[in-house]
Amino acid sequence: MLKEIRLGKSISLPLAYCVWFLLAIIAVSTEMARGKGSIDNYLLFRGVFYHVLEQKNLFIYYPDEYVSFNNYGPAFSMVIAPFALLPLYLGCFLWVMANAAVLLIAIRMLPISKNNQLFIVWLVSIELMTSLHSVQFNAMLTAAFIFAFIYTQRGKEWAATLFIAIAILTKVYGLAALVFFFFSSNKKSFILWLTLWLAVFFFFPMLYSGYDYIIQTYHDWYNQILMRNQQNIEGSIVGGMQDISVQGMIRRVFSYQDFPDILLLALVAIVYLVPLTRKKQFNHPYFRLYYLGVTLISIVVFSTAAESPTFVIAVTGCGIWLVFRERPLTAGVIMTLILLYALTILSPTDLIPSYIREHFVRAYSLKVLPPFIVWCWMVYELWRKDFTKPVIV
Repeated sequence: MLKEIRLGKSISLPLAYCVWFLLAIIAVSTEMARGKGSIDNYLLFRGVFYHVLEQKNLFIYYPDEYVSFNNYGPAFSMVIAPFALLPLYLGCFLWVMANAAVLLIAIRMLPISKNNQLFIVWLVSIELMTSLHSVQFNAMLTAAFIFAFIYTQRGKEWAATLFIAIAILTKVYGLAALVFFFFSSNKKSFILWLTLWLAVFFFFPMLYSGYDYIIQTYHDWYNQILMRNQQNIEGSIVGGMQDISVQGMIRRVFSYQDFPDILLLALVAIVYLVPLTRKKQFNHPYFRLYYLGVTLISIVVFSTAAESPTFVIAVTGCGIWLVFRERPLTAGVIMTLILLYALTILSPTDLIPSYIREHFVRAYSLKVLPPFIVWCWMVYELWRKDFTKPVIV
């Protein structure tokens, strides 16, 4: 266990949980009160289930149903099905509450002290609300990564790979969770269970749809991912809602439309994976927990699909970084924390003037800057830090 961060006796777990779910209720109630147009993402998610059921193309425009375009695979129909079968607003409400509940459970399962868990809950709560205002899936995806990590550490490869398979076949971010394979004590079991779960979740939608349709849909999904990636890049130069990534920040700040993403991603992959060769550190639980944090940040800050609601994933990773900081906090940590709140967590809210939000934070993808600073800090420590020594926080 990491030594506790002292938050004060007055801040109890029940209070944190109440605030956590109250923010979720406020978010979903506000959006539902505005009408269907404000829960467009949920209408899209719900549409994935019914379109798979009716064997319709998942990746074309359905203006009579919702405004957005779908980027989720057919396996997502399994995730959304229990909610899609309910009346619209009841299903939407329970969907949002389930996202909040699952992420809270995941944070509470992290192998750190209760007070450090509480610290992460408080840090993530506002970013969670931002994600839930968009009735997004990102909180569940964050939880899937955490569950995959925890169950790998516990030697329960069957459970870890279940969450990895769901993440991969619903949103391609899940591929990053494969790094936990290196932490498995039974790699053969990990591979076998992962193969089994991928097969189960690949073929299961065929039970309520059709074989040829699902095969074709996965082909369409691949093309949709490629097309959407290019659209995100093209929209970045005009300050679009996507590509709030390191690449997007470079494109927007320097008006560099042809920035070579592939070269940056190759460099990032090398920097990210090389610390796994540190044999003396590899088996230490703190080293592995740090890798979870870096992974959560990586899948957001280097993705052209990153948008504001996605950052609940990255901020959770930043929370893991923060509980490792020595006390008292150094000036560098305090400044990074201030930037994290100002540019990342609070920037989508009314606490930040709309002019600054639109003409600076959004225009230059500055929301990604603090998590990227944390990512650089964490990667450096994964290269250099001795995790076998007692951690003072």
